[in-house]
Amino acid sequence: MIILPDNEEAIAAAIVILRDGGVVAHATETCYGFACDMTNETAVRKLFAIKERSEDHPVSALFPSVEEAKHYVLWNEEAEKLAADSLPGPLTLILPLLSSAPQKLFPIPSIQSPTPTLGIRVSSHPLACRLAAAFVKPISTTSANLHGQQNPYCAEDILLQFAEKTLQPDLIIDSGRLPPTPPSKIVDLTKGGEVVRNA
Repeated sequence: MIILPDNEEAIAAAIVILRDGGVVAHATETCYGFACDMTNETAVRKLFAIKERSEDHPVSALFPSVEEAKHYVLWNEEAEKLAADSLPGPLTLILPLLSSAPQKLFPIPSIQSPTPTLGIRVSSHPLACRLAAAFVKPISTTSANLHGQQNPYCAEDILLQFAEKTLQPDLIIDSGRLPPTPPSKIVDLTKGGEVVRNA
């Protein structure tokens, strides 16, 4: 596991790792999160294995802007209102995944059981935004922890959780300690705007 300070060299290293199917931990507006190439089924499988996450828990996609996200999901009026109020920021919107999307995404690591929906995020954290923009393709956004464990707010939290694990992230971009912040609010717009998780 490599640890680099938050700078342009770290972004460049992260892009290489993501293109090679690796997993990168980085700061977001809530906690540290894991990024992988969501167009790469093998990379998503690696992410799920690192987190010890079951395949019935899809990961969301991080986009550099709402306009980019619209290419992948069936946008609607309610999404427009919520996005105008809260994005960029700690909000996840679940929307139908477009069959005409520019690239096939893997919210779960399975070609056989594709998910019909996609959770979308647009981060207000400068590093997450720069990383999403630099990679061009959608990247995952999920907390950089073992499934069910505490959210990490610094690189040391991640190191502690994964110290005894064979599978670990390839890179941590260290942005220092983040203030403890609730996870993003999740609104499922395929179910009438049901709030799946409140911030």
